[in-house]
Formats: sequence, structure tokens, C-alpha cells
Amino acid sequence: MAIESARGPALSRRLHGGELSRVAEVRAALRELLRHWGEPSRRDLAELLISELVTNALVHTDRGAHIMATLGDGPDALVGGRLRVEVRDFVARHPTLRTHAAEEGTSGRGLLLVHTLADAWGFRAHGVGKAVWFELDARFGPDAGRG
Repeated sequence: MAIESARGPALSRRLHGGELSRVAEVRAALRELLRHWGEPSRRDLAELLISELVTNALVHTDRGAHIMATLGDGPDALVGGRLRVEVRDFVARHPTLRTHAAEEGTSGRGLLLVHTLADAWGFRAHGVGKAVWFELDARFGPDAGRG
């Protein structure tokens, strides 16, 4: 179920350390929020990227994470607004983008996926930790972001 934020429709979840099994719940909640939003491939991409950020926060910290996904950009946000997902954790160490993840490895590619596939992404200090975020437009291509 969507909530309203100052920016628009949103979802908010708090996960405790070690709750990797709840990543699927976060994906399902995002899927519900984005039910009528954007192109299907953009919804799938949003699910992939939120999974990567939440998993990173839970694997690389043991203090849990707070997830906030918001749709903004006016009255049509639920259909075509810009999606912003922010995952806050409680460890100040900045994320490291591995540009040469080992081909045999099973980890180390999450942030690279976010870097490569999101329309925008970054991180910032937040309280005692940090927030890693990404943004996606509802459509992909040269007209994305235009009304």
C-alpha cells in the first residue's frame, strides 16, 4: 500500500540486520507501488535495482536499513513520475563501485548494476550512516523525463 510523502506516493520499510529473506517483500511492495507506473521493463529494472541496494545494505552492515521509494513530478506521478529509491543504513563507510568485478565471483556487481542501469544514482552521508539512492524515469529513451 502506498503512503503519501511530501514528494508524492511512496513506500517505506525498515529492515533489521540479517533479514535478507525480506528483500522479496520489499520488491513486492515496490511492484505494488509501481503497478501502473511506466513501461513494464522500467518496473522490472526498479525491482532489480532496489534488490541490489537493499541486499548490499543488509550484507555489508549488520544494523539493518530503511528503504524509501517515492514517485514525484506532479499529479500523474503514479503513472509517469520519476521514481527515487533511497536505502539508508547505519554504517558511515562509503560504498565502493567495483568496475572490474571478477567474472567468477558471485558478488561485487550490485553497485555496478545500479551505476550502469539507473538514470541517476549516488550516495550521501546521513546521520550515523549513509543513504544510497537511484532514480528512474517512467520511460526509457530520448523522451524520458518529458511530460
